Amino acid sequence: RWWESSPGAWTGVLAGRVWTLRQDRDHLWYTVYGEEEEDGHPAEAAKPDGAELDQILRDYFQLDVGLTALYHAWGAADPLFRKVAEDFPGVRVLRQDPVECLLSFICTSNNHISRITAMIERLCQAFGRRLCHLDAQPIHAFPSLSALAGADAEARLRALGFGYRAKFVSGSARAIVEGLGAEGLCRLRAAPYAEARRVLCALPGVGTKVADCVCLMALDKAEAVPVDTHVWRIARQRYGAAVGGRSLTPRAHQEIGDFFRGLWGPRAGWAQAVLFCADLRKSREPAGSRGR
Repeated sequence: RWWESSPGAWTGVLAGRVWTLRQDRDHLWYTVYGEEEEDGHPAEAAKPDGAELDQILRDYFQLDVGLTALYHAWGAADPLFRKVAEDFPGVRVLRQDPVECLLSFICTSNNHISRITAMIERLCQAFGRRLCHLDAQPIHAFPSLSALAGADAEARLRALGFGYRAKFVSGSARAIVEGLGAEGLCRLRAAPYAEARRVLCALPGVGTKVADCVCLMALDKAEAVPVDTHVWRIARQRYGAAVGGRSLTPRAHQEIGDFFRGLWGPRAGWAQAVLFCADLRKSREPAGSRGR
């Protein structure tokens, strides 16, 4: 839910507020916009303390994780990582809200990034609270679980173009509301990785890959390595790993994850994110520019 609102500036919604971020060599600068009432006037709410806002960003970007030592360890263990990392310093895994992360990743099934982005924007406009206007465009918060668990939520999502995912988004929202609740989902941050993944996989529309994405990006499981056919191919072709059979079964997911955890250590999911960024850039380059 972040977009480049002007050159070098990124705007998005975080912790129920609208932010614009800009980075220079030594600092991360931010602007936080005030919330509006329904009539468009500024809401009379207490302004957040600067220290509170700083902490939200430190938490979101996990700035207390020292990347220099991690990059050194990953590069020492893996020559391929060492080569790729030269062009991708400073890649961090965001610590996202568990509800938003989970329901967003359910939307990724058989989908591509631009369409996922558009779907989530429609979801927020239809079900989320309006926060403010920027350049005459309304910005909405991510919907609450109760909003997406309503009796008519699935039908409304289908009308918004969610297809079969509508059943899974509304079904998972309802299952969480009726079960562990948003607080229980957050408490999975303190649970063992295997337990958190088991709980997530019991929700409608959540398979091993989505569960691992949520574990890594929202539930503090830095060892989680989300596996799809692309990661599977990297493990076999670029690392020569004898993992998985002819299809991506749960056992294959486990074997591939274990392989990378054995290579990179307890923050394997972070190391894999660096390779993902490199492969994403490579896939977007014109064919003639891929030789460098």
